[in-house]
Amino acid sequence: MKALVLTDYNQFDLQDLPTPIIRPDEVLVRVQAVGICGSDVHGMDGSSGRRIPPIVMGHEASGIITEIGRDVRGWATGDRVTFDSTVYSLDDWYSRRGQYNISDGREVVGVSTPDFKRQGAFAEFVAVPQHILYAIPDNVSFTQAALVEPVAVALHAVSLTPIQVNDSAVVVGAGMIGLFVIQVLKLAGCSTIVAIDLDNDRLVLAKKLGATHVLNAGTLDRHEVVTQVQALTNGRGADVSFEVVGAGPTVKTAIDCVRKGATVTLVGNLAPTVEIPLQAIVTRQLRLQGSCAINGEYEAALALISAGRINVEAILSAEVPLNEGADWFQRLYDKEKGLIKVVLKP
Repeated sequence: MKALVLTDYNQFDLQDLPTPIIRPDEVLVRVQAVGICGSDVHGMDGSSGRRIPPIVMGHEASGIITEIGRDVRGWATGDRVTFDSTVYSLDDWYSRRGQYNISDGREVVGVSTPDFKRQGAFAEFVAVPQHILYAIPDNVSFTQAALVEPVAVALHAVSLTPIQVNDSAVVVGAGMIGLFVIQVLKLAGCSTIVAIDLDNDRLVLAKKLGATHVLNAGTLDRHEVVTQVQALTNGRGADVSFEVVGAGPTVKTAIDCVRKGATVTLVGNLAPTVEIPLQAIVTRQLRLQGSCAINGEYEAALALISAGRINVEAILSAEVPLNEGADWFQRLYDKEKGLIKVVLKP
């Protein structure tokens, strides 16, 4: 099969690899669409430590089952499917408690670390266990289904956060996940949703997708950003905030923009470590929490896309053949203006 292989940091090669041999509980999926995730882009240069070459990356995918293992039940060849990015053991202590996203020994499709390596979906075929599969509704395309994973990430972050109807929210970072968080917050009944970013084009899109107000942190200093958020929230600050970048300054902004007693949900994880204003967190009794991946939100994400309540096409920048993947990775890495989401078609 053809596969786009990260052979060394910042080096891709389109190679002929053996088609995966499935285990008894796995299915073989012929990939129809696979998205380039921001974590893949950051992984290609070695900065994340989670894409150790050689590796076939890609975890946002959809396709058609072409082979099933002998222990697989409820699935058949020809089924249109997508799948969770997390591979977990069903008998793990955390999985049994409904927290498979933080289970011990969990692996991520298309990720390679010192602890594990699991080939991903930038290829014609990928093998995945049956318990992470989801059927694609008839009215959802393969490209739409390849974007279910980031929608589910946004749903998980919002589901962890105490939100009441008419609450106010700040979203720091209007990239792909941030734009999906904005849409989910609108569905959750937030009346004021403030998007903060450095890119005016992304802020325009954020407004289109549900943000009630947008602030460009490149033209305003942090004090001005906080002052404007307070002016929009009765002088208190937002009830909740979401940091969807993963950098020190944006984490600080997410903390500064909320009221006392608020919840700050950290979704971005670009930087391994950041400084936090400890005294402000303690004296204002803030709740900081991390949101890790997905924990069962795939079904809801598919249903929302099928019903037209989540717009995934709005963030889609290009659909291109797999053999052009290296070029598009570089364009994303170079932060080409206007590019948000690129889907490869093996």
